[in-house]
Amino acid sequence: MSIMWDINHAASTWDIIDRWPDPKPAYTTVATCLKVLQEKGLVDYFKRNGEGKTHMYVAKLTRAEYTRQAMQEVKHNLFDDSIKKMFNFFLREENLTIEEMQELINEMEVWNKC
Repeated sequence: MSIMWDINHAASTWDIIDRWPDPKPAYTTVATCLKVLQEKGLVDYFKRNGEGKTHMYVAKLTRAEYTRQAMQEVKHNLFDDSIKKMFNFFLREENLTIEEMQELINEMEVWNKC
């Protein structure tokens, strides 16, 4: 998905493989992944006129939409729908300093003013 979001337009399996870092996966591996993503409703595909069997894939969600959805699921499934529990977990796991926590608080204050 990350490569598709970076491309930001319809892409073929070969387009995705071309942008994949080395070592590049097999064509069939990427094609299978795209099929699974399509079945999950995360990508859609179409065929361009005159291009035979070539499928062109496009992300159905933006990176931000997907991230929002995934984080909502994490919050719900792992933290009893509590943002406080989720933040507390990440603050402890990342061993943030007091200064880093203060930076986060300052950023939240800026967001609240918007």
